[in-house]
Order: sequence, then C-alpha cells, then structure tokens
Amino acid sequence: MAPRSPLTLAGLVALGAEKLAQLILDEAAESPAFARRVTAALAGGQGPTAVAKLIDRRLSALDRAKAMVPWEKERALAADLDALVDSIERELAPLSPLMAAQRLIRFIAGHGSLFNRIDDSSGRIQAVYWRGSEILPRIVEQMPGPDRASLPDLLDEALTRDSHGLIPALAIATAPLLPPAILADWEKGLSKATPDEYGRVIQIRQAIADAMGNLDHYIALEARLPEHRREPLRIAAKLLEAKRASEALEWVRKAAPRSIPRDLSDDFYGAGVAPRADRDQVKLEARILEVLGDRTAAQALRWSQFAQSLDASLLRDYIAKLEDFNDREETARALAHVAASPYFSSALQFCLDWPALDLASDLVVGRHSVWSGRLYGTLVPAAEALADQHPLAASVLYRALLDDILARAKSPAYGHGAKYLSHLDRLAQQVTGWQSLPDNVRTGSRSKMPMAASWASGASSNERPQRRRMAPTTLIFTFIW
Repeated sequence: MAPRSPLTLAGLVALGAEKLAQLILDEAAESPAFARRVTAALAGGQGPTAVAKLIDRRLSALDRAKAMVPWEKERALAADLDALVDSIERELAPLSPLMAAQRLIRFIAGHGSLFNRIDDSSGRIQAVYWRGSEILPRIVEQMPGPDRASLPDLLDEALTRDSHGLIPALAIATAPLLPPAILADWEKGLSKATPDEYGRVIQIRQAIADAMGNLDHYIALEARLPEHRREPLRIAAKLLEAKRASEALEWVRKAAPRSIPRDLSDDFYGAGVAPRADRDQVKLEARILEVLGDRTAAQALRWSQFAQSLDASLLRDYIAKLEDFNDREETARALAHVAASPYFSSALQFCLDWPALDLASDLVVGRHSVWSGRLYGTLVPAAEALADQHPLAASVLYRALLDDILARAKSPAYGHGAKYLSHLDRLAQQVTGWQSLPDNVRTGSRSKMPMAASWASGASSNERPQRRRMAPTTLIFTFIW
C-alpha cells in the first residue's frame, strides 16, 4: 500500500484552485454544516454585514423552533451549531468584533429554549454553548474600548433568559476586559436589580468588584449570596494575596468541616474509606499559618489531616516543609501509620499515590480477606501496579474482582472477568510462595469457582453461547439462560 500523504497547507495549495473548489463542493453537498461554513466564508468577501445576515437568519430559525429534536438528529444539530459558532469566530469577528460579540451573546442566550427541546444526555449540545462562552472574551479583546460599552446591557438582557449558568459565566469572564467607567456604570445598574435565588446578579457584581480591585466590596457582597453559593475559601485566598493574612485565617475557618467521617460498617463504598480531607482548605490554611509565622501549627495541621485522610498530597507538603533533614524518619512514621490504619481501601490508595508498592503488597496479602471487587476503582489500578514486582498481591486483588463478578452474576462485567482470569493464569506462573493464603487464591484460576454455565468470552452479549468443554486453566463462564 502506498504511504498516505499528510494534509499540509503547501500540499493543498499544490492541488490548484479548481480541484480544491470541486472537493469543497463535493463535501458541502454531503455535509450541511460544512456548507454553512463555506457560505459564511464566501460572504466574508462582501463585508461584515453580509456575514451577519447569514448568522442572523440561522439565529432567528433557532429562536422560532418549537418542535422536539429527535435523538438521531443530535449529532447533525451539534455539527450545525458548531458551524454557526465557527462562522461568528472565524468569519465575522475579524471583520467586526462588535457584531460578532452581539451575535454570540444572542446565540448563547437562546440556550434554554433549545435545551428544552432535546434530550442532551451526552452533553454534546451543551458543549457547543460552553465553547461559545469561552470564545467571547477573545472577541472582546479585539474590540475598541468604546465598543465595549454596549456589552453590559446585552449581558443583562441575556441574563433574564439564562437557565444553565452560561450568561453569568460570560459576564464574569467579560468584566476584567471592560474599562473602569463602564464597570462603574454596570455596577450601579446591577445594584438596583432584584436579587435572584441563584445569586447570579451578586456573582456578576463580585466579578466587577474584583476587576475594579475593590476587595472589601467583594467581601461585603459574599454575605448576600445564598448560603450554598458562598465560597469562604475563595475569599480567604484573595485576602491572603492582598497580604491580609489574619482576615484570611478567619475566612478559611468559616468553610465547611474539613472531614466527612465514614463508619467501617457503612456500605461497600464507605467500608475501608478514611474521612475525606478538604485538601484545598488544609493547604490554604497551612499557607496562611506560615505567613503569620506559626510554622508549627501549619505542620501540625498537615500531619493531623494526613493522619485522618491518608491523603498522599498532604503528606508530601508536610515532608517538604520539614527541617533538620529528618524526612526519612517522618516518612517511615507516616508509612507505619498507613500500615496500621483500619481504612484498608484508603491505605491501598495512598500506596498507589505515594507510591509505596512494597507496603501495598503487604497490605493486600496481610488483609487478603477484606478486599471486595466492588471497590474496583481502587483494586484494578492497584493490581496493575503490583503485577510485575508483586504477583501474589496482584493475584489476591484480581481474585477478589473475579469472585465479585461471579457471585453477583454481573453479566455486563463478564468480559472484564475473562480478562482477570487471564491475568490470574499468568501470575500463577510467577508466584514462588503462596504463604498462608486459602486455596481459592493459592490455586489461582484453577480453583473450583461456582458457575452456572460456560461462557465463550469471544461471543457477543446478544448471542447465546454454546456449552463446551474447557481446560481448568481457561475457565470460561456466561449467562444463565
């Protein structure tokens, strides 16, 4: 087979205008979205008004539409919307940033109407609108200062139609790009607006205060937000940056409790899981304490929160801040703490994150009876990490994963089960000592596992597999029919 020529600008130019034009026509006939891009590009030669008319026509059609969009047309619609956003960004914005910004805001403001007409479970349609939101600041940066004066009114009007937080995000991203005089007028207008239950107006006003460097006003507005929208850590970080560390410490401690206790007797998602530390809160508070000169308290906080949560990142911070070259002793103390922890799943996750694979192997083999395949999010990467140097530990984890699939007859996971079985066969050849493990682990895939029927691992889930005799080392299982 001849090597494929890469698509390059020079290579395409060499094809010649006529051949390229024919290729474009052929593709446009097959793809309406591509045809829209080409039409917009052609209109660009006539000036911004011609491009704007094409875009306005499509925006008006979106505004008028009322019918539900069938799921099978979702991809085509997403491609069409992508073409519309591209036309605004690539064709109209270079000719008239103001006209492009106006139409992009209009497009994004209409998101609620479209979202009500489609089951966008894939998130494909929403992604186009969020991409458009990211484009607006780049267009605003191209606008002359006086042209930006119209943006607050456009955004305020669009805010009344917002249903998914797109417009507040637009306004917050736009505020730093507006001149102080425009920001002052915008704040004055928003201060008279009726607060909404989501705190969107307040969040925009905070963005304006931030852009104007008015931290005290920013903080004062925080108290007017709905409680679930308040972010004390954000305030604390801003105060620390402003060298107001004492106030920052007060705010960081206003945040929600930094750990969520979990009982070992909880369901399988909780069993063996340590209380979760709010990593950002701990790290920020420790930084503030150090700025205030209380290094001892900062280190005590890092250690205590690591000891509760077994968070490897917090231990790294603690070790990095040690003095007198005693990191080896403190690391050994930390690993001993992990080894003794009753939170076996979190301890194993720590070993992967640190990493400490020797300790992970000891934990897995020493507690071989506690591992549940339902904790596959931790067990699978642990087994993969341990397989080369610690085949016995990896065998314990793969066995736990396989047993759980069989015990619960999880047919969608049978493909994974066949893979785990293959790993067990391979690992069994590498294990030199099985220690005191029970037979069902020690014998690997050759053990007598409960199975209802044989399963051909290569068969599709829609096919009823045929029973067949197999060697014990290639045990295959399937659905009960």
